[in-house]
Amino acid sequence: MPDMTDPAEEPGELIGRGRAADIYALEVGRVLRRYRTPHRSEAEASLMRYLWQAGYPVPEVFGADGPDLIMERLSGPTMLDDLARRPWRAAAHARLLADLHDRLHLLTAPAGLRHPAGPGDRVVHLDLHPANVMLTPGGPVVIDWSNAGAGPPGADVAMTFLIMASSDTGDLPPSIRPAVGLLRRIFLRRFLAAVRDDHRPHLAPVAEVRLRDVNLRPAEAARLRRLSRDVSRRG
Repeated sequence: MPDMTDPAEEPGELIGRGRAADIYALEVGRVLRRYRTPHRSEAEASLMRYLWQAGYPVPEVFGADGPDLIMERLSGPTMLDDLARRPWRAAAHARLLADLHDRLHLLTAPAGLRHPAGPGDRVVHLDLHPANVMLTPGGPVVIDWSNAGAGPPGADVAMTFLIMASSDTGDLPPSIRPAVGLLRRIFLRRFLAAVRDDHRPHLAPVAEVRLRDVNLRPAEAARLRRLSRDVSRRG
């Protein structure tokens, strides 16, 4: 295992900001992900090391301590950023996202993982959408494993569908917002057609899991509740 960089060191330049954490540049080739809310990164780091050893595309982890996680620095756009620049790539990216789900769900979850979306023995990411896939020169890499655990693969697919169907467009690049409705429909249709596991039995319970997310915005919660009601009415 690589030597750990001291997670308590002063961060460098702020290079990214998500809903729950900030990303800082450290020395060459490393970044610090620092959560702004109470969070223990050790379990996330342990799972990422397990996936790294299994050959799944995750950033290499160098250290974890409380809210701090030190990882390799990746180069390249996110899948979402690439979609904003090249929306005609929606179908290809949807198939790639489906493949990343399928590859992940082949992996048996290590002992001790929580089960946030129901019983099951597969690794589930529960936030695996285009903003969490980096398109690096060496291939796609999946980031942000803070919600991951063990569970049924279909629940992971359901979560991706619900996140993409309900998220605010304000987080999207301005160039993509006018066409977001059409692009979402194309992407989700191609994604669901390509992915192996059936999401439909999991939509209602996974919506309840998503509604407990402290980073969920009121408008997103309202859209999720409408989606959940529609699923319930369809039986």
